[in-house]
Amino acid sequence: MVPKWFLWFFIFLGSSVGSCVPLLWGDNLLSFSSVIFSGIGGLLGIWLALKIGNSM
Repeated sequence: MVPKWFLWFFIFLGSSVGSCVPLLWGDNLLSFSSVIFSGIGGLLGIWLALKIGNSM
């Protein structure tokens, strides 16, 4: 079982990194692509937290 704080940390980390991806091609942090990538990063954060948490 993965602790809640661990899961939320990776959701926050993934969505933060994901929202910064559009900066690479010149968009800003409030663009539609930033919102989409933030959601994708949050989902990847959940996946990564579950992978790491279950291997501990």
